[in-house]
Amino acid sequence: MRKEVERLNGHRFFRIHDRFHTMIWHALARGLMMGLGTVVGATLLLSTLVWTLSQIEFIPIVGEWAREISDIVQSDSNGN
Repeated sequence: MRKEVERLNGHRFFRIHDRFHTMIWHALARGLMMGLGTVVGATLLLSTLVWTLSQIEFIPIVGEWAREISDIVQSDSNGN
């Protein structure tokens, strides 16, 4: 049991989190990276979705809806 506790105490996770300020720093960095990844991922996903919808204008109902979304996005990006 003692060997296992010594082995666990020497593990990288416990060495990183042995001080309060390093634990807080890693939690902050992890949160920032998760937030950035979420924003970038959502941006890529939504832009791909809007582009795909703008390409299917030949479907009557969905095409009109997609064109309206595309027009709104383009007018917002132009500053109108």
